[in-house]
Amino acid sequence: MEYTKLGNSDIQVSRLCVGCMSFGDPASKMHAWTLDPQESGEIVKHALGLGINFFDTANTYSAGTSEKYLGRAIKDNIGRDRVVLATKVYFNEGKLSKEAIPREVEGSLRRLGTDYIDLLIIHRFDYDTPVEETLEALHEVVQSGKVRAIGASAMYGYQFMKMQYAAEKNGWTKFVSMQNHYNLLYREDERELIPICNELNVARTPYSPLAAGRLSRPGWSADTLRSRTDVVAMGKYDKTQKSDMEIVRRVAELAGKKGATMTQIALAWQFAKGVAAPIVGATKAKYLDDAAGSFDVTLTQAEIEYLEEEYVPHNIVGAL
Repeated sequence: MEYTKLGNSDIQVSRLCVGCMSFGDPASKMHAWTLDPQESGEIVKHALGLGINFFDTANTYSAGTSEKYLGRAIKDNIGRDRVVLATKVYFNEGKLSKEAIPREVEGSLRRLGTDYIDLLIIHRFDYDTPVEETLEALHEVVQSGKVRAIGASAMYGYQFMKMQYAAEKNGWTKFVSMQNHYNLLYREDERELIPICNELNVARTPYSPLAAGRLSRPGWSADTLRSRTDVVAMGKYDKTQKSDMEIVRRVAELAGKKGATMTQIALAWQFAKGVAAPIVGATKAKYLDDAAGSFDVTLTQAEIEYLEEEYVPHNIVGAL
């Protein structure tokens, strides 16, 4: 496993992050394909065995049960100080208001069974709350010791720059990471957000690096419960299936030539583009093994250009 620092922080993370949206009680009605506590624990244990120390969840994933299952699995398998736990705030009452942030932090701490969060991520940009109010509240939870660092997710470049500038101007805690939507089928953030992150040394930890599995198989869809029921992923990708299938075909072609899997090619491309730690959701241990193999794959500049050249502009997804 490879490791890196989260931006300007001293937090060292594995260069693969386990996305825990797949953990949780399906009775919450968020997703039908989530894993129960035992299955979630097995995924966490396997990830730890691979050297992965970075886990990402959110306060609202499966009505909080994702945090509960993750916290239980960490307690059962490893010392708290040996892992990096990230969770999020926004999709809750009050979004990113000064009342909501400390309340949601307390709830996440309780569900995770810990007394601190390594990385607290704002899940979206809050159009209803002044950025100064949000940033001061985030700074206060960091100063309290309940949060070590803060990150952002899925917003426009100007919004992120506005928040970083306000934090710097007022002497508040600045963001060390950006969890944006980024993969070979969706590259819109290359226009503004990614250059901003690179300039400010903000670590990029993109979600959906495999386009919900579409970059991991030669066919567009699969006969799995998630593929059949994940309407969010369908909304993100299915409208551009016709143009994007050529990119999928090229990933499959290159995988065959290099003796790698499609997952490994798609993740190797992420690393070649300067990504710190893509977030990989896994419902089976073998998917993590596959992802870990990406560190053995190196793409030439010509191969990177071959994978990218059929890309066409897409409608914005995430930063809305």
